[in-house]
Amino acid sequence: MDLLIVLIVLLVLFGGGGGIYWGMGAGWGVGPVGLIVAVLVAEIVITLMDFVEEDLSRKLPPSERINHTLLAINYGAILVLLLPVLIAWAMQPIGVAVVYQGLLSIAATACAVGAALCGIRDFAAMRRLGRMKSAPADGLVEKLPGRKTVLITGATGFIGSRLAASLGGAGHHVIALIRNPAKAEMLPPPVTLITSLDQIASETHIDAIVNLAGEPIGNGLWTEAKRAKIIASRVDMTDEIVNLIARLDRKPEVLVSGSAIGWYGLWADQVLTESAKSHACFSHELCAAWEKAARPAGELGVRVVNLRIGLVLGTEGGFITRLLTPFEFGLGGPIGTGRQWMSWIERDDLIRLIAYVMATPDLTGPVNATAPIPVTNAKFTEELGRRLNRPAVFRIPGSLLRRIGGGFADELLLGGQRVLPNKALSRGFVFRHETLRSAFEAIL
Repeated sequence: MDLLIVLIVLLVLFGGGGGIYWGMGAGWGVGPVGLIVAVLVAEIVITLMDFVEEDLSRKLPPSERINHTLLAINYGAILVLLLPVLIAWAMQPIGVAVVYQGLLSIAATACAVGAALCGIRDFAAMRRLGRMKSAPADGLVEKLPGRKTVLITGATGFIGSRLAASLGGAGHHVIALIRNPAKAEMLPPPVTLITSLDQIASETHIDAIVNLAGEPIGNGLWTEAKRAKIIASRVDMTDEIVNLIARLDRKPEVLVSGSAIGWYGLWADQVLTESAKSHACFSHELCAAWEKAARPAGELGVRVVNLRIGLVLGTEGGFITRLLTPFEFGLGGPIGTGRQWMSWIERDDLIRLIAYVMATPDLTGPVNATAPIPVTNAKFTEELGRRLNRPAVFRIPGSLLRRIGGGFADELLLGGQRVLPNKALSRGFVFRHETLRSAFEAIL
């Protein structure tokens, strides 16, 4: 689409809309009209290649296929309308004249600047993707002995997909619950795909269940409807898992059920371990309901672990990817005061911890899934800027975020928890990335 933007700019600049007017002599030759034609041809080729590639590599919904067809038809119509204009331009005498068309010239200049910035941003993203590293997945679950059968919900998510790849690569049998069959290709074989827990027969042997499914909490403001949906998605899924466990002839050994450090609420600088109390807020309400829904599995003889996950850092998703664009343009910086704590964990360390939890029979109840050294938001942004060779000085006012985001901003952006993984450390789990610098060096 960047080429299309450039084309529009060229048409306005060189077609008399503003800027410098160029006329071509008889014949096509080389020059502005030839350049426009070249851009048109390149855009046609790229568009058709993109359509074919998407059709072959993605299972597009019917509506998107229809949209693609309509866009192609509209684009073809535009080209047909432009052709006589280009021919007429080509027949005009050669000439150069500076013209100004008011707002149209300003708009054309803005388009040109925007296209240039998009190109710079794409080039920076290409370089960043080239620098990103992804270690082999099969070495992450070495603590899990034998060949286990593991059911994963949320298996196509940022964490679940990596866990499924790690278990499958290490020779374990993965049963992945996916709600959207179009995302099945995200999971490398071998894996057994199901779209409902009802598809699992009662005699199925399952050694462990990892419950990660849930509506994302950071993709929109927390309206009443959004809050209800976030809670229901987690509680309902966990209820379904408990019902599955109840009807299985042989119960799984462990249920590793997701939760989050939001369970603790907002405690400013206080250090929080698994024995800490909570403060009332929506994050606590959500996590408390999620953990409560998993509790009946313990009454069925299954070891239950509530994994209180912090901010997850990785290469293919997570909150870090949302920060990269402003940082690449040199616009990154602290949020609010920057003093709020960020308890983070590198994604592969989280996968290793999940495997460690499954393999440790005496580990039950809440387990903090965070690195041993949390940092403040100011330190986090400083380290990210250093790693990307960008400044981190553009502070986002907390008052503005509160006005826009309300509770969402207070709890996810301006609040924080200083969480330590006491249970994991006391049981001998060793983090590969204890420091933020180590994590960034691993993924950037």
